[in-house]
Amino acid sequence: MFLGAILFMLIFVLLAPQSRAFLGNLTVNFAAFLTAWAPFSYVLLLVLISALFAGLWLIHSWPKYVEPENPMAKYRRDSPLEED
Repeated sequence: MFLGAILFMLIFVLLAPQSRAFLGNLTVNFAAFLTAWAPFSYVLLLVLISALFAGLWLIHSWPKYVEPENPMAKYRRDSPLEED
């Protein structure tokens, strides 16, 4: 399922030096942001991660769809079986 996404990431993203430099710079800047805004950034990160798990829990606990009964089904006649 994830094979195509992994191959795309390995071939097109990680092999290009510009994209590797961009991803490394993005990671360094994010770490600097976390340490510079320490109490607020950790709370924001906690809210984002908890929203992820709350969404997953909501999806898994959502009630299953039950097909409504056809009210005309009791009036339908079954056709006789035709044998050759």
